[in-house]
Amino acid sequence: MENMDQNDLRYKEAERRVKKIKNFYVFTFIYFAVNIFILFLNYRELEPGQTIWSLKYFSLPIFWGIGVIGYGMRVFIPGFLLGSNWEEKKIKELMDKEKH
Repeated sequence: MENMDQNDLRYKEAERRVKKIKNFYVFTFIYFAVNIFILFLNYRELEPGQTIWSLKYFSLPIFWGIGVIGYGMRVFIPGFLLGSNWEEKKIKELMDKEKH
């Protein structure tokens, strides 16, 4: 019976991880689709002699891209930025403080 519970926990953890990876892929697709569309609209609005290489046209993709990279690191690098192990360690630390 104990083995069944352990397998169930591992399955739930794997299911949660797959959901995070899927969400990352959806988020990344939306990032590219929206930014390509916005850059296309900005390109159409250019005045003659103006270039698209201005920072104002790339500020949204740059800063949103930093967020996508951070999210990807959180999904694919275990324990990055307060992962699940951190929560367990912090709970144990707080419980030990209460004992003393």
